[in-house]
Amino acid sequence: MTDPTADRRRGRLASAAVTLLLLSGCADEAPAEPAAPSSTASATSSPVPSASPAPAPTTPGPAPGTVAAPAPEPGPVVLAGSSPVSIRIPSVGSASPLLHLGLRPDGSLEVPPTHPGAPASWYTGSPTPGERGPAVLLGHVNATDGGPGVFAGLRSLVPGDTVEVARADGSTAVFAVQRGEQYAKNAFPTQTVYGDTAGAELRLITCDGYDPATGLFDDNYVVYAQLVG
Repeated sequence: MTDPTADRRRGRLASAAVTLLLLSGCADEAPAEPAAPSSTASATSSPVPSASPAPAPTTPGPAPGTVAAPAPEPGPVVLAGSSPVSIRIPSVGSASPLLHLGLRPDGSLEVPPTHPGAPASWYTGSPTPGERGPAVLLGHVNATDGGPGVFAGLRSLVPGDTVEVARADGSTAVFAVQRGEQYAKNAFPTQTVYGDTAGAELRLITCDGYDPATGLFDDNYVVYAQLVG
C-alpha cells in the first residue's frame, strides 16, 4: 500500500524543485531425489524368502525442464517516518540542530537564517531522513560576518564519510556519502537531485561558485548520500 502522505510530500518536493535550486540565502539455487535401495536373491537363501527392505520415502524434485527460482534479493534499507532533530558530520566536525522549513505563501522556499552559528534546515516537503526517497537538508556555506556557515565543510566530504541524522523517535539515520557535485544554478539537474529513489537517500545542499565581482554565489554544491543503518 502506498503512503499518501509520502505521495503528497513528493508532490510538494517536485513543485518546489526549481525554487529550491535557487537557494540564494547563502549569505549572500534444488536437491536430487534419493534412489530406493535394491535387493538381490541369495543362492543360499532359505525356503522362506526374506523381506526386502521397504524403499525409503522420496522427496519430489522439480518437474523436468524447470529451474528452481532464485531467492529474492533483499530490498533497500528504509525506516519509518520520523522528523529529523539534528545533523552531525563527524569527518568535518559539523553539528547542528535542524529547523523545519517549507514554502512561503508565494511558493518560494524558506531558507535557513544567515547569521553566525545559524542552523541547517530540513525541507518539510521532502521525505524525513531514513524514509524512502531523497530527504533534503539545506545549510549555508558562510555567514553574514564572513565566517563559515554550517555546511562550509561539504566540499571536504569523500565517499564513505558518514552523515548522522538524529530523529524524533530516538533513532539515528546514518548515511554514507556517495559523491558531491557542483551545479550552476541556471543549469541545475532537478530530476537528478530531487527525483524519487528506490531507497532512502539524503541530499545536502549549499551554495558554491562565489563571484567576487558580484558578491553572489552562482552555483550550488550537492552531496549525495545513502542510508546504511
